[in-house]
Amino acid sequence: MLLCFLSWLFQSAILKMKINCYIYSIINPLLMQNKISGIKSFSTQLSLIIILLICWLIPTWSNAAIKSYQVKPDEVTFTLDKGLMKVIICKDDIIEVKYTIFNEFLNKPSLVVNSKWQYAPFKITQNKGSYIITTKKLKITIDITTNAITYAKLNGEVITSEDQQNKTISPATIAGINTFNVSTQFNSPADEALYGLGCHPLDSLSINYKGRDQDLAIRYMTGAIPVLLSTKGYGLLWDNYSASNFYGGVDGNTKFKYVSESGKQVDYYFFYGPDFDHIIDLYRTATGKAPMYAKWAFGLFQSQDRYMSQKEILSVKDNYRNNHIPVDVIVQDWYYWDPLPIGSHVMKPERYPDPKQMLADLHKANIHGMISIWPVFGKGTNNYAALQKMGGLTDITWDNVVTHTFDTYYDAHYPKARDLYWAQARDSLIKRYDWDAWWIDQCEPDNGSLLDARKQSNFWIGKGIDYFNTYSLEHTKGIYKGWRKDIPGKRAFFLARQSFAGAQRNAATLWSSDIFCGFGAFKSQVPQGINACASGIPYWTSDIGGYQYHWTAPDWSKPEFRELFTRWFQFGAFCPIFRVHGKGERALFSKNWDTDTKATLLKFDKLRYRLMPYIYSLAGRVTTENYTIMRALTFDFRNDPNVYSIPDQYMFGPAFLVNPVTEQLYTGKNATSSEKTRKVYLPAGFKWYNFWTGEVLNGGQTLNAPAPMDILPLYIKAGSIVPMGPDVEYATEKPNSKIELRIYPGANGTFKFYEDENDNYNYEKGQYSTFTLTWNDKAHKLVISDTKGSFPGMLKNRTFNVVLVNGEHGSNTGITAKANKIVKYSGKAMVVNL
Repeated sequence: MLLCFLSWLFQSAILKMKINCYIYSIINPLLMQNKISGIKSFSTQLSLIIILLICWLIPTWSNAAIKSYQVKPDEVTFTLDKGLMKVIICKDDIIEVKYTIFNEFLNKPSLVVNSKWQYAPFKITQNKGSYIITTKKLKITIDITTNAITYAKLNGEVITSEDQQNKTISPATIAGINTFNVSTQFNSPADEALYGLGCHPLDSLSINYKGRDQDLAIRYMTGAIPVLLSTKGYGLLWDNYSASNFYGGVDGNTKFKYVSESGKQVDYYFFYGPDFDHIIDLYRTATGKAPMYAKWAFGLFQSQDRYMSQKEILSVKDNYRNNHIPVDVIVQDWYYWDPLPIGSHVMKPERYPDPKQMLADLHKANIHGMISIWPVFGKGTNNYAALQKMGGLTDITWDNVVTHTFDTYYDAHYPKARDLYWAQARDSLIKRYDWDAWWIDQCEPDNGSLLDARKQSNFWIGKGIDYFNTYSLEHTKGIYKGWRKDIPGKRAFFLARQSFAGAQRNAATLWSSDIFCGFGAFKSQVPQGINACASGIPYWTSDIGGYQYHWTAPDWSKPEFRELFTRWFQFGAFCPIFRVHGKGERALFSKNWDTDTKATLLKFDKLRYRLMPYIYSLAGRVTTENYTIMRALTFDFRNDPNVYSIPDQYMFGPAFLVNPVTEQLYTGKNATSSEKTRKVYLPAGFKWYNFWTGEVLNGGQTLNAPAPMDILPLYIKAGSIVPMGPDVEYATEKPNSKIELRIYPGANGTFKFYEDENDNYNYEKGQYSTFTLTWNDKAHKLVISDTKGSFPGMLKNRTFNVVLVNGEHGSNTGITAKANKIVKYSGKAMVVNL
């Protein structure tokens, strides 16, 4: 009886985290090994019960109270009853918190945060049971008895706070390994909304993480990015690399928490905005800026699973150019090495007789080439042998469903292995043949069935269980480093199936992986893309049309699949990266498309290219200002609660409200028979223009937006300035010498125009130019600033066709026949009266 009570009491104490780890370390072996039954003495059993009762009755915080503290120029270290806590003042609005139950913190550099911080001045005071750290922007209060931290504005208004049961470290056994779970819990008021956490194909179709959970383990088809944005004006970065979880509805949806399955310390960063743009700016200040992509990377990528030969790739090139369809990239996907083992890095000569000439032919047609290269090696290749000899292979295998072999991952956490991996790909493929971009496929070393094996493996840097999520981060790190060193005149572009915090600095675009061809899968892409970008990763894309249909290619000639592809293509035209990929012929010239489908696809392809001055200027802001192109509505309308849980609308830059049609309205068994519309909410506080008709509508209302097959509902915020270029067939075909400037009156607005040399790194030396367009709505004046900066070949003179949108005048995709005013601009400030 006593034994049963003792066991129950102990388990309850552990579950509620009300027993300290010292007592746990003494008693747990006895309980786990059933040795307690050998304690025959009633007095001994009673003593143990008393100890556990004390543990039960002592408040949770009793073993985490602050005993003393020590101040250094950039941090305060608190000695606790058990363990340590450190508050580091990285900047006035960036705070790092570390907590451990052990006698010292881990001495290891962050793989994610790479900033070299400057000291930010602060002061510390004591008041009524708490310590208060004050910076120029924040008041940080630490409870002496619980070590719980409250973040507030300088006026005392609370931004967020840790729960009283806040930071925990508890023993655990994962995949047979003894380790510790680490967790931090925050209070979450009812009116808070939460965004970020990466890209998850099994998403619930919600966008707001308030009240819902998310697995944050890197698995097949995920991008688990532990970055969170709150409408309360703050962001969090959870700096742990093991498999983790986010719980968004703790204690009746009043709290949320991060939990990682392995670690010896809590480590997180707090960012204060309050605007989302500033939070992302701080995140990238901490983890690295996104470099500029070449201008061609913002055009159309044409890909297919898979092109089988050099002849086929060149035929795709010819069909695009001969039919005058805009395109910038053609992609060579996997198994160009067949029948050689994976990792051979050989383009089979029988199918690719002269890869270098193939790339030269693409370049002559102003088309770039991207190739898929995997981090996996089959036995029997020289590359495998070289990596094995230097200790650069892991014991993690990939079940190759094509060749029915178990192929081996190299160790991306090992710097020498990364260098060798790059050198092999450089000499065999990338530099040898002059490829322009690298598709990084299968960069998560398991596909769902090998998780325990991965956790039990050892990387060069440490146990797999502790570095579970950072394989793709380190993989892209090595490739980017090598590319910058050995191909200095060509901007890097990598398409990766996995991402982690910090990957943006490695020129990595997150792709949402092998998704199914269906409206359900398409519908889930929209919130995935929005939240991936809200996680600080600026470039995201999906397989337009979906990768496969029931493990094979769909019949694209059927009306229901034409509708799916059309709607997905419309959405893709308003994603940061615009990319067609998957099984079955789906190029824009394909015979699978009927006349109407071809016309609609070409319409949106041309619109993407007409918007190139707008898009490339936004890309300039991504690099120079840490901007976000694909924007959750809370970036711009955080004070409108009606936008908090809308999963399928977003802003594309400052002007376009994009509303993808993710329901099958016209064909198939799910098509509706009613009017073909989709619901659109227009955020409050602004007037909105229908892009297609010029109709002006008030914000704060939900409408049934017309959605015929050739229309993606698009609305432009009043005050927007949208520069549009001429019709072109590739991104750099014509200089921006003649620009149509569309102005949408009804509010003041600005737009910063950006230009550089399009494809080198001279912009890092300041060789780029900008000028600012400012619309004064009341005065009906457009102010064009002086041009700042310069670069070789920069235009000295240009023409602006200024169009004041009014109904049909200035609406739709075509070039406006008659501008309101034609302006000659030579780089000097000027005022245009309209």
